[in-house]
Amino acid sequence: MYFQHPVSLENLETKKIILVHGEGFGAWCWYKTLSLLEEVGLIPIALDLKGSGIDLTDPNSVTTLENYSKPLTDYLHSLPDDEKVILVGHSFGGASVSYALECYPKKISKAVFLSATMVLDGQKPFDVFSDKLSSAEVFLKESQFLVYGNGRDKPPTGLMFDKQQIKGLYFNQSPSKDIALAAVSMRPIPLAPIMEKLSLTPENYGTAKRFFIQTLDDHMLSPDVQEKLVRDNPPHGIYKIKGSDHCPFFSRPQALNKILLEIAQLP
Repeated sequence: MYFQHPVSLENLETKKIILVHGEGFGAWCWYKTLSLLEEVGLIPIALDLKGSGIDLTDPNSVTTLENYSKPLTDYLHSLPDDEKVILVGHSFGGASVSYALECYPKKISKAVFLSATMVLDGQKPFDVFSDKLSSAEVFLKESQFLVYGNGRDKPPTGLMFDKQQIKGLYFNQSPSKDIALAAVSMRPIPLAPIMEKLSLTPENYGTAKRFFIQTLDDHMLSPDVQEKLVRDNPPHGIYKIKGSDHCPFFSRPQALNKILLEIAQLP
């Protein structure tokens, strides 16, 4: 039986936790995390980025990180000036979180990168995965995962892994029910935002408290790559989830919840 530690919500800077999904996913992937955070009195909000989840945009038409992240930046823009949120970005959702930090640093109390692309200024999110997927040039020439939304004679517009690859890369420790949910819910990944260089400045991006959660049985973003990310771009805190694949919201939801509560309660 799992017993929830008592949570002190008295002096929190914010109770709002915005959950930003990774590539191919949508708000749906956070269903366990949403209920666990709500049970202790926090206010989790899961967003669909452009062309993801139940957002009706064609993923092939999403050609910039700005456009892809618009549901997140629109949400932050609409917040009252005196209100802050905690952002949690999974996988490629880390790029949207970094972009949001650059745009709205004063509205973000903490940023959590969950096995995510925590890139440096001038880096492409794709660079983080490139150990796995070879260089961008080679990948774009050879990849059998590419989607050509504008026709074969035009540059590729998206990525789509097949079911067996997704299972091996993302869900090597996840319950079969969640793998089945993902199989019917995942959508093609807009390619252009992954290939875009981020522009991040010390006076905006650099002012936020960043935390990184490492997943130690991850086949998509290997523990070595995650180590390199935190070495190159040191966050304020590092947490580790043992036995977690790339998707701890499926494979280790209680462990993830415990860490998010701890980060929320940090001064």
